[in-house]
Amino acid sequence: MKFLAAIALPAYALDQLTKWWIFTHYALVPSERNVALFPDTIAKTAHLPLETDIIPGWFQIVHWGNTGAAFSFLSDHPWVFILLSIAAFIGLLVAWTRNVFTDAPSRLAVPLLLGGILGNVTDRFIHGYVVDFLLVDLHVRFANPWPAFNVADSCICVAAVLFVVAAYRDTKKAKS
Repeated sequence: MKFLAAIALPAYALDQLTKWWIFTHYALVPSERNVALFPDTIAKTAHLPLETDIIPGWFQIVHWGNTGAAFSFLSDHPWVFILLSIAAFIGLLVAWTRNVFTDAPSRLAVPLLLGGILGNVTDRFIHGYVVDFLLVDLHVRFANPWPAFNVADSCICVAAVLFVVAAYRDTKKAKS
């Protein structure tokens, strides 16, 4: 459990620290949906800048509110993600205590996933949406711009890659 906490808690803290900074230094993008759902936040942050170009035309810092998942999937049902997050968090903890994750990639993936889940579910409770702020424009038709993301999303994606690596290793072991 110490290893789990040593990775998950700093990931969670970094996520929340960066989101707090965005929330206090950038205006929530005043989209029609944000104005309808979060008028108080729009009003409180209206005096702040909307974006900062880090790499002009490619990478910006913004303050986007996401009530759904990737690509705003199920954005009209944020409670679904709260319930899924809580269930996944508990399930991962139970599996961890039962030593389900024995290989190194999985053992690193679990705390990253827990930190990411905790970071995004905290946002849903505090703000009513997940604070996304890293906006990349890949200049490709299907992803222009790519959905904004945050540190928790990055932890979740790295964890997913680590689980794929673990599965690939298991498959190679089984064949040999």
